[in-house]
Amino acid sequence: MDRTLTPLLASLLALSLAPSVALAQALDDPTRPPAALWAPAAAAPVGPARPQLQSVLISNKPGGRRVAVIDGQVVRVGGKVGDAVVTEIRDTAVLLRRGKTLETFKLYPESKTENQSKAGSKTDRKQE
Repeated sequence: MDRTLTPLLASLLALSLAPSVALAQALDDPTRPPAALWAPAAAAPVGPARPQLQSVLISNKPGGRRVAVIDGQVVRVGGKVGDAVVTEIRDTAVLLRRGKTLETFKLYPESKTENQSKAGSKTDRKQE
C-alpha cells in the first residue's frame, strides 16, 4: 500500500505547487530598467551625419600649431574634413567652409535649455 500512495502523494504535491510556480513567473524583476529604455528609438531622418568636433590642441608658443580632432581625424587649418575645408581653429570651435557656406563646430555645444534662456532673456522685461 505504501507503494501506491507514494506516486499519488507525489502527483498531488506537484499539482499543489503548480499554481505558485506559475505566479512566480509572472513577477517582474524590480532591478530591470523601464520598458521605455528597451523600446526601439524612433527612426531618425536619413541624411549625412554632421561632423563631430572632439578635441582642439593649441600650442602655448606664439605662432604655434593649432590642431583639431574631428570624427577621429586630426586636421590643421587648410585640411579637409569630407568635402569641407578647415578655415580656422579657435579655442573651443572650428570653422569649416563648404563651397560658399561657413559652418562653426563647437567643442561644447549649447544645450536646449541654454538656448531657451538666452531667447527668453532678450524678451523678458524688468519687473518693478
